[in-house]
Amino acid sequence: MDAKVSSKGMTIAGKTFGSRLMIGTSRYPNQQVMLDAIDASGAEIVTVAVRRVSQEAGGEGLYDVLGDRYHLLPNTAGCYTAKDAVLTAELAREALGTNWVKLEIIGDDETLFPDVEQLLRGADELVSKGFIVLPYCNDDPITCKKLEDIGCAAVMPLGAPIGSGMGIRNPYNLRIILEQCSVPIIVDAGVGTASDAAVAMELGVDGILMNTAVAGARDPVGMARAMRLGIEAGRLAYESGRIPRKLYATASTPTEGTIEL
Repeated sequence: MDAKVSSKGMTIAGKTFGSRLMIGTSRYPNQQVMLDAIDASGAEIVTVAVRRVSQEAGGEGLYDVLGDRYHLLPNTAGCYTAKDAVLTAELAREALGTNWVKLEIIGDDETLFPDVEQLLRGADELVSKGFIVLPYCNDDPITCKKLEDIGCAAVMPLGAPIGSGMGIRNPYNLRIILEQCSVPIIVDAGVGTASDAAVAMELGVDGILMNTAVAGARDPVGMARAMRLGIEAGRLAYESGRIPRKLYATASTPTEGTIEL
């Protein structure tokens, strides 16, 4: 089996993680619910917005709470230019001692779609500075291939707009991306429930990053566990191989050797 689709785990930049679920830390009702949800998800990679890493007045910062248990992935959320994103990534590297970064450069506040021009520019500069770059991007095969060629360690196409919960809106583009790119493909944004996660995994993607679908659920801890199971089921189904779709029925019981009446 190809290493990229091995059931042994998800490998990014030479580091293997047992879980294919990556989870965010914002929008939870409180910190304890966040911690319980992350634990229930089984995730090993946890994303944190750089501006939330510093200690808050009267409490521990996210780094203190999560740093010893999880692989922290700082992100450049809130950046609109390559310049700002590069500066944010450099601050994160200084604060957290990691050269991993989830690169987000947003085009506008209404759609929250990536600004592709700025994204490519920022990815190129960060790679040249020695960062392990995981860029959030459109589900566009051309953009994904350009990001891979730049040297990004993975590409993270959206399934649907951020926080929309609309699920996988364009599975056909994701299939093309999977065919054309050799780096890990991680669906980032749009997953709303466990069935959405399973659908994405059945396409063959390497992992899923989610936040709002868990944090915004009525029971974030329960939804986190559901997402974990959905991802595991979808990946197992992908590796097991589904039967072909057919227009007409095919009997499940063979007719050979049956008793004649």
